[in-house]
Amino acid sequence: MEINEIEKEISKIERTTFGISVPKLRNFAKKIAKENYKKFLDENPKNTFKLKMLHAMVLGYANDDIDILLKYFEEFIPYVDSWAVCDTFCQSFLITRKYPEKVFNMLKKYFKSKKEFESRVVSVMLLSHFLNDKYIEKVFNILDKLDTNDYYSKMGVAWAIATIAGKYPEKCLHYLQNNNLDKATFNKSLQKMRESFRVTKEIKEIIKNYKKN
Repeated sequence: MEINEIEKEISKIERTTFGISVPKLRNFAKKIAKENYKKFLDENPKNTFKLKMLHAMVLGYANDDIDILLKYFEEFIPYVDSWAVCDTFCQSFLITRKYPEKVFNMLKKYFKSKKEFESRVVSVMLLSHFLNDKYIEKVFNILDKLDTNDYYSKMGVAWAIATIAGKYPEKCLHYLQNNNLDKATFNKSLQKMRESFRVTKEIKEIIKNYKKN
């Protein structure tokens, strides 16, 4: 399928109050991934929100050698310019669960990035695929040092910490008592924890006394 045909097809996908219909776009992405995902990823101009979302999904559904997919992953990072594209991109890259070490090593080059969405890609990849016993301490260490000068990078770290609080509550409380987060990111993390249905009432009660001045 040529790019102009793909653009015509996604233009037919209905929009919702919150934007394009993601389930329908995912179904279209699965079709492209099965047909010829490389042709699409190589030729996609990535010049609209819909094409970027589709790109993120197709890459997630593509079945190929991990090194090839990581190459496409890195090539797409500069085009990630919104929270929706970022989060779809990261959460769709499920092959990470099969090759965590390779993906983690690739992410290392972005740990010190000062770019807003490169930093958010790291935090969302971590919360989506690396919250397990093997990586949890590494995750804390990385989140503690990520650049959070920009809004969406700050929110990515806060979201990650709130997600950790649901899975590793005691470790998260310990981290919150000993961290290097800036005030805004720390307080936003607490807010996300209070809003999360995954975090217990007991933990929410404890963090009422937490605040960074």
